[in-house]
Amino acid sequence: QVQLMESGGGLVQAGDSLRLSCAASGRIFSRYTMAWFRQAPGKEREFVAAITWRGVTESYADSVKGRFTISSDDVKKPLYLQKNALKPEDTAVYYCAASLRAVAGRDRGVSSYDYWGQGTQVTVSS
Repeated sequence: QVQLMESGGGLVQAGDSLRLSCAASGRIFSRYTMAWFRQAPGKEREFVAAITWRGVTESYADSVKGRFTISSDDVKKPLYLQKNALKPEDTAVYYCAASLRAVAGRDRGVSSYDYWGQGTQVTVSS
């Protein structure tokens, strides 16, 4: 079993930066693919970014490419999502997810991920 816990959310202004963290515990190994998703009010959960624990492959949604960076140094250290140039449309609950099945550069669906954190709220004011 894998447990994930996000932190770092908050209220910021447009143009600000924010870094989210995801701490993983339990039976998690370096071959897991890790990802960030987000869900805005009234909308479906959507893919944001994914990475292999070794950082070999990174993948981003077009809406965040160039502004967000996903990173991980080691399975024993947190997964991060550095968010720059934030926009009001980035407002959402952000979730960390893990999967043995997903391929970071290919799988972007919610169903590809088996483990989820409880989410952290990010609100960007204009």
